[in-house]
Amino acid sequence: MWTLRETAAMSNPAESLNQNTVTTGTPGKHSALPTVTDDSWAASLLLAFLSSAGLYYVNIFPVIVSALMEGAGLSNAQAGEITFANTIGAVVGAFAISWVVKKIHRWKTAAAWLLCLSMSMDLATISLAQIDLLIPLRFVHGVLGGALVGIGFAVIARSAAPGRCYSMVLIVQYTGGAFGMLVLPALVSQHGTYVPFYALLVFSSITLLMLPFIGDYPLPEPPAENVQRPSQPAERIEWHPLLVTLFALFLFQFANMALFAFIFDLGKSFGLEQAFMSETLFAANFIAISGAILAAWTSTRYPITGPLVLALVMTVLGILLFVYSGNKAIFVFANIATGITWAFCVPYFLTMASRFDKAGQMAAFGGFASKTGLACGPLVAGYFISGGGTYTQMIVIAAALLALCLLSLPAARHLDSATELADA
Repeated sequence: MWTLRETAAMSNPAESLNQNTVTTGTPGKHSALPTVTDDSWAASLLLAFLSSAGLYYVNIFPVIVSALMEGAGLSNAQAGEITFANTIGAVVGAFAISWVVKKIHRWKTAAAWLLCLSMSMDLATISLAQIDLLIPLRFVHGVLGGALVGIGFAVIARSAAPGRCYSMVLIVQYTGGAFGMLVLPALVSQHGTYVPFYALLVFSSITLLMLPFIGDYPLPEPPAENVQRPSQPAERIEWHPLLVTLFALFLFQFANMALFAFIFDLGKSFGLEQAFMSETLFAANFIAISGAILAAWTSTRYPITGPLVLALVMTVLGILLFVYSGNKAIFVFANIATGITWAFCVPYFLTMASRFDKAGQMAAFGGFASKTGLACGPLVAGYFISGGGTYTQMIVIAAALLALCLLSLPAARHLDSATELADA
């Protein structure tokens, strides 16, 4: 059976089905609480919450943007600047943690501190309630969240089934996003602009409570000095396919988030009602979970290239359908189709990045590329629309950028070939 990457020195994921999900803490470790079995589905779920907590605001970006524009009276560009501050902070945090993550042995302690500090930034945002302080506060929050996601992605890369874990990340994000889209707009109307930040606090609190029950996932042991092992050559990173993969991930997130962050305003420009769009986005996000579930299933059964190229082509076509958003049926279908393919493709790109090393450092760089795209998309889109551009023009540009993601297919084929050789 094809696997996403070799997991030498790790247990077979299939064996977890015959084991109990919960195990006691390892003697001598800093936690005596029971932890879930490292290669179980429960472990994948907990790791998914850990890797989503620092980035949950992305899944409710339309609510945040709409709240800032309508509740606080900000323009497209101003709302884009605040969301950009949050996501560019995540880029900084992800980039910084990528260089040191393979040296962090007590990663759970680091994650706990990052969660607590992130929650303090949300509390400060709510209590100060001053728009001019939002940019620095959300930037710091982004730095902390980006570092947390980088740690989560690196730990996932050290797990027995990274493809399944990355898919679970998308399942958690889309589920949280779906309920956020359904519930938060009405709460914003009733209770004010800062309701979405209470949602961030709740998500982070839940993750903090889950953290002690995650296994240790230690860093791989360094090779013994002065020992020649011909069968285990020194790990070398293949930079060209890695950089192409990271670039494709950046473009994919950039193009999708450019539209998603302003989806309410896009719909209004085509004459759609707020209530209809809120219900549509809830349904689309909920249905999109199937994309992540499908990725979890296909990632352990098929090579990367075939499913990825099909999903990318479907994404391009789905984005182009937004040109006809004046038709409610097409708007609904476009949101569902692109939501499914978005949830499907991201785990594939992250899995590709994770296969370039065993410590999880390249997976952390994958998180950096992802968040860079998520940060830049809304900023550029906000300036584009404020500068006189139309949503139809932006849709076409986004589709063209997504088409460029097909440049990653040679890298996918390269990884598939490497896997076939290793399994031969």
